[in-house]
Amino acid sequence: MQKKQNIGLVWFRNDLRVTDNDVLHKATSNHESLIACYCFDPRHFQNGTFGFKKTEKFRAKFLIDSVSDLKTSLKGMGIELFIFLDKPENSIPKLLEEWDISKVYLQKEWTPEEGHVLNQVKSRVSSTIRFFESYTQFLYHPETIEMKISEIPMVFTDFRKHVEKHARVRPLTAKPQYRSSKVVPNATRIPTLADLGLQDFERHPLSAFPFTGGERSAFQRLNYYIFETKKLGVYKKTRNGLIGTNYSSKLSPWLANGSLSARTVYWNVKRFEEEHGKNQSTYWLIFELIWRDYFKYISLKYGNSIFHLRGIRNREYEWERDVREINKWINGKTGSSFVNANMLELQQTGWMSNRGRQNVASYFSKDMRLDWRIGASYFESLLIDYDVHSNYGNWMYVSGVGNDPRDRKFDVEWQARRYDPSGKFQNLWLQPTLF
Repeated sequence: MQKKQNIGLVWFRNDLRVTDNDVLHKATSNHESLIACYCFDPRHFQNGTFGFKKTEKFRAKFLIDSVSDLKTSLKGMGIELFIFLDKPENSIPKLLEEWDISKVYLQKEWTPEEGHVLNQVKSRVSSTIRFFESYTQFLYHPETIEMKISEIPMVFTDFRKHVEKHARVRPLTAKPQYRSSKVVPNATRIPTLADLGLQDFERHPLSAFPFTGGERSAFQRLNYYIFETKKLGVYKKTRNGLIGTNYSSKLSPWLANGSLSARTVYWNVKRFEEEHGKNQSTYWLIFELIWRDYFKYISLKYGNSIFHLRGIRNREYEWERDVREINKWINGKTGSSFVNANMLELQQTGWMSNRGRQNVASYFSKDMRLDWRIGASYFESLLIDYDVHSNYGNWMYVSGVGNDPRDRKFDVEWQARRYDPSGKFQNLWLQPTLF
């Protein structure tokens, strides 16, 4: 065993960045020597309850990019990132023992799978090992919202008005100016898609999200969208678009795996407002960040109920599980060409617009009357920007078991006429031989 005095471990999860990372900041403040780890948990690449791989090739490739970028950034700080294709409860205890580590720093998670993994790790190490968890996912940190988790309102507007009036967004935590005093050997490597049991692929030429993962790529996109092109200034007018890279910010994939923090986006929007003025568009991007926060707080409040058929409203509907109907939806063979086009885009690129997501989810649950959790599970598998809280929160919302008090249903044909009046988007995906 190699003994290292006062060495700490940073266990990266969905916080794959070095800028505005309170976990990393705390660790670098407390230790002269650090190592880090990331686990490609094999369970994340196996089939879930409804038969879909929990992580398919699109999100997996984006994750590989992100971890690779993180490894490079950490190496510049003298911190080795140990990478394992193994369950954390197997690999982390060995790492702690090998390097005589007694303190572990990590992002706070609260959904059941992540909680189970942490408990498994703790059960396999000495009780003297201390784990320091930090909330790093929020725009409004739980300590600033002036509200107990049990008091989170059922309606988003009530939450938004409260935090806008009473909460504050904390300043950014800068990238630590740090150099680990110990250089340690590290023979671990980043797995390939084949290692994860997935097929390699070429990016679809029509993809609306042709970007790579990682913090550096995230900042390039952030600067391009906000400052170089100033497209933030028209975001509210273009956000319901369907084609191309610039109708929306496209920041959600980096937010989802933590290559970019919500606070970073917020403070860059504020900088844009100082330089170019406020308008409805600049506010609307922050509005969307608050929605993202809201679903995280709903998840904190209701726990496992966000995964239950009856949802957080405990409403009972007659749901079907007709495999033939489910496959029609998946493969773009339903009675709606608008739904079909969106589903084919998702299947071939791992991306779908926000407008598309609302429509295909409503169609699945309200028109086809299919178990909404199956649709949510399929989204989890395919979407590059999958985020457990937003995904299940939104699916509950459109399915009538979540935070929509009006239990609305989308008229997908009306939506198609409004948002794709010339049929350009539908033709793009339903007649691929033209391109």
